[in-house]
Amino acid sequence: MRKARSSLTVAVMVAVLLGSVSATYPQTTAEDCRYFVETGHYVCGEFLEFYETRGELEVFGYPLTEAFDDPTHGLRVQYFQRARMEWYPDNPDPYRVQLGLLVDELGYHFPPVRPEQIPASNSALHHHFPETGHVVSYAFLDYFRAKGGLDIFGYPRSEFMYESGYIIQYFQRVRMEWHPEVVSDPQMRLTNLGEIYIEHFGISGNYDKPLPSPALGDPYTSTSGSSVTELYISASVRYAVTGRQGVQTVFVYVTDQWCQPVQGAAVKMTVHYQSSDQHYEFNPTNASGFTRHGFDILLSPPGQKVVIDATVTYGDLTATTQTLFLPWW
Repeated sequence: MRKARSSLTVAVMVAVLLGSVSATYPQTTAEDCRYFVETGHYVCGEFLEFYETRGELEVFGYPLTEAFDDPTHGLRVQYFQRARMEWYPDNPDPYRVQLGLLVDELGYHFPPVRPEQIPASNSALHHHFPETGHVVSYAFLDYFRAKGGLDIFGYPRSEFMYESGYIIQYFQRVRMEWHPEVVSDPQMRLTNLGEIYIEHFGISGNYDKPLPSPALGDPYTSTSGSSVTELYISASVRYAVTGRQGVQTVFVYVTDQWCQPVQGAAVKMTVHYQSSDQHYEFNPTNASGFTRHGFDILLSPPGQKVVIDATVTYGDLTATTQTLFLPWW
């Protein structure tokens, strides 16, 4: 994803919106922030460094809030689609940024394995964690070791099991999903637990409200002066896993052949339920190539994927993409 560095004016505005920051928090400048047009939020300072060095989009997803002082946890935190970053200023480097134990807080606990199921010794195929009494094996163990181990995932909270149409395994901080149908991308995916947490518990204040994009003229976000000959689009949903009713939001981002945002593109989508199709029109894309649209979720069977087809039109150019979400509870 192309980085958008905020101007000094925007950085000051963000600081005002977030309130005063104690000297014990990460000190940031305009160059320390990255703006995510998909969700309209900034990631700054040590949270940004942690994001960019520990897995970026694959591990964390997009930011869902700004960083804020959370009275529930007594910490400065920031929510992402798949995680909650927490700031511990008294810890030594590199442990000042840690990830919240979302699985524990959401109550996903399972009995430990029986003694006869514990492997005789740990190996490349199996690893028993006596701290929680669970075993991690095969593709789950490979991903655990390759993507950060305990720092990113925490200890296992279950064995691998079949749930919601996938083989999954719970860890203290994440839920891994194995997607054997995926060919070109990693087959292991992480559930959007940050979205599920906010859906269940909410957050204080309005820190999930999108902020304005960096000032026009920023080389990363200004529209290209050349003619558009190709369209590239990405679509994502606010909640990858939802209740069977509620409100969903779809985000669409459109760029041209030079990876520059396309302003004024028309966007439509069709939401495919098992019972019917629903059609919606977005507002045209803004100067950052971005638009969004919210809609009420129709009652759907639990575990039945809802596929969304998005179509973008700009002049005589048309492009399509898909995204989806899963009604769960």
